[in-house]
Amino acid sequence: MTHLSPEEQRLLDHAAAAPMLDQVQRWAAINSGSRNLPGLAQMASLLADAFSVLPGDLLLVDPAPVESVTPEGRVQPLAHGQHLLLSVRPDAPRRLLLTGHMDTVFPADHSFQTQHWIEPGVLNGPGVADMKGGIAVMLAALAAMEACDASNAWGYDVIINSDEEVGSASSAALLRARAAGKIAAFTYEPALPDGTLAGARAGSGNFSIIVTGRSAHAGRNPEEGRNALLAAADLALRLKAASGAGFSCNPAKIDGGGPNNVVPDHAVLRVNFRPRTPADEQAARALIDGAMADVARDHDVSLHLHGSFGRPPKPMDAKAERLFGLVRQCGADLGLPVGWRDTGGVCDGNNIAACGVPVVDTMGVRGGSIHSDAEFLLTDSLAERARLSALALWRIAQGQFQPGQERG
Repeated sequence: MTHLSPEEQRLLDHAAAAPMLDQVQRWAAINSGSRNLPGLAQMASLLADAFSVLPGDLLLVDPAPVESVTPEGRVQPLAHGQHLLLSVRPDAPRRLLLTGHMDTVFPADHSFQTQHWIEPGVLNGPGVADMKGGIAVMLAALAAMEACDASNAWGYDVIINSDEEVGSASSAALLRARAAGKIAAFTYEPALPDGTLAGARAGSGNFSIIVTGRSAHAGRNPEEGRNALLAAADLALRLKAASGAGFSCNPAKIDGGGPNNVVPDHAVLRVNFRPRTPADEQAARALIDGAMADVARDHDVSLHLHGSFGRPPKPMDAKAERLFGLVRQCGADLGLPVGWRDTGGVCDGNNIAACGVPVVDTMGVRGGSIHSDAEFLLTDSLAERARLSALALWRIAQGQFQPGQERG
């Protein structure tokens, strides 16, 4: 290690000493799948207790209203859990945003509920990497900063939402509001096992397209029917065929159909798009509109679009490069090589970057096989990544990062 002041060394020792593994194991023992509202409430309560060691105002914020489309094509409210919000020194001249999520992809009835040691230092369990380990790292770094930095020159907001794994629809407005005015942001998604970070990210849009046709007897008068299932399938094929270099399209599911002797009059197509740039997002939206109009005309059906591009593309702009550069230098001073690469995955970092705030969104633990029952955490990365975060936060608080001109 090089270029570490005595103050920085004291900070790093404090961060590394936090009881992160105990926290991860306690939190991962709670099922907090995105739709498990009792589990999310229990998790939110534990996190509120844990983060109460930090100064500032801590709240559990109700989710914004969200609607979903049922398989029958009805649009109805969809419940979400509360989000944790902590605001510290709101009037400080340099303020940051730190975000994480308490939800996992494993529902309450999923078979993956327990933890075990694959080998010494490798813990398998639901959410240990994505991202209960990351939350522990964030808390350790912030607690170290509060213990070692007596200045009031910096402040921060923390958001830990309950719906990141399902698109952050009920927390997107909260993220936007708290991103305003921040000089930088860290999000604690897991890094790759070798420590590589995510750089630029594609965007993402999830859509449900309701198709309404006309039922008829499949034998007596099929010509009088308008087959909604066939129209939905045709639309799926058109959308997929038109995807290419600028965006990918994944038709994921068609709800609908019925008895073999009835022309189906209803279907719902579920489809995901991953645009690489804002222009690609516009092109994908134009494709959806055009393909829907063509299918409505060719099949004599009506179509209704529900959904949006909830995650904007996240380019690696100049401000982001400066923030990544600071993190890389901190890593070098700790003896940690820090690199990054582009990815098609999405997270709340997409939404933060769209607000003009530079963000490094893989500041969490090293681990892998996320979203599967093979998910693992490399436990030595808890202290390692807490030290990296603490050092980066310290140097930002000391004024060593200037984001430059805001986007217009």
